[in-house]
Amino acid sequence: MRIGIISDTHDHLLKIKHAVEIFNEHKIGYLLHAGDYIAPFSLNPLNDLICDWRGVFGNNDGEREGLIKKSAGKIENPPLFLEFAKKRIAVMHEFKDVGADVVIYGHTHKPRIEENNGKLLINPGEACGWLYMKPSIVVLDLETMKPELIYF
Repeated sequence: MRIGIISDTHDHLLKIKHAVEIFNEHKIGYLLHAGDYIAPFSLNPLNDLICDWRGVFGNNDGEREGLIKKSAGKIENPPLFLEFAKKRIAVMHEFKDVGADVVIYGHTHKPRIEENNGKLLINPGEACGWLYMKPSIVVLDLETMKPELIYF
């Protein structure tokens, strides 16, 4: 199974739509969002995903009630713990060392993929491209545990 990983979309609808197209091309089985959606309307492109998704709030998500309603409860306070392919996955916005096989986070807008003490740490960078002009996402193959950083 492949999962898509995205963070820091910051209302950039064109980039979110493009990311969704890439995730669909990679035939991901699930999408995880590490926060900073900003406004509820920015969730609209996620309706075109071929899979389900979940996510957490980031530090810039002020309209939380609207995001919860628009996402049908798919967004919650971090950390979010899920299990796929017998791997425990934690999703948060700001990095915190927690008990999980994979720790997904955002906030810095800089991609980072590293193994640390048996854990795979993944920051997909900024999907919006506002700060560094290099929008990025990650596709993680849970069978091989190989993440692919994709700039778009």
